Amino acid sequence: MITYPLKFSVKASGTAGINANWQTSSHSMDQVLPAAVPPEFAGPGHGFSPEDFYSLAMANCYIATFKVFAERSHLDYKEIQADLTLEVDRDEKGFPWMARAEMQVRLYGPSSKEKAQALLDKTLKGCLVMNSIKTEKNVTFEIID
Repeated sequence: MITYPLKFSVKASGTAGINANWQTSSHSMDQVLPAAVPPEFAGPGHGFSPEDFYSLAMANCYIATFKVFAERSHLDYKEIQADLTLEVDRDEKGFPWMARAEMQVRLYGPSSKEKAQALLDKTLKGCLVMNSIKTEKNVTFEIID
C-alpha cells in the first residue's frame, strides 16, 4: 500500500551565462542530465530544456501509470509509446506559458483490445502529472496488433 504524502527531490545547479549549460539530478538516480536554455529562447541548446522536462514529465507519467494499471489488470502488451509535442504561447496577459500538449499514444500487441482501450482511458484520468497541470491536453490512442 502506498502511504501519502510522497516526496521526490531533484537538484539543479549551474554557472552564470545563458550559454553555460547546467546539471540536473534526482535523488533516485546517480546519473546527471545536462540542461540548457533552448535555441528558441536564444540559448545554445545541447541539453534538456525546462520545456523538454515538462513534456517528458507528462509522457513518462502516462507510461508509468499505464504500466501499473496494465500489470494490476493482467494486460499483456509488447510496447507502449508516447509522442508529445508541447506548444509554448502567450496567455491573455502576454506571459509565456505551456499552452497545449498533443500526445499520441501507441500500444502494440495487447492481449485484449477492449481491456487495453479501457486502461488507456483510465490512465489518462489517473496520471498525476497530467492531472496537476493546466496545460490544454489532447491525447489520441492507437492500438496496433
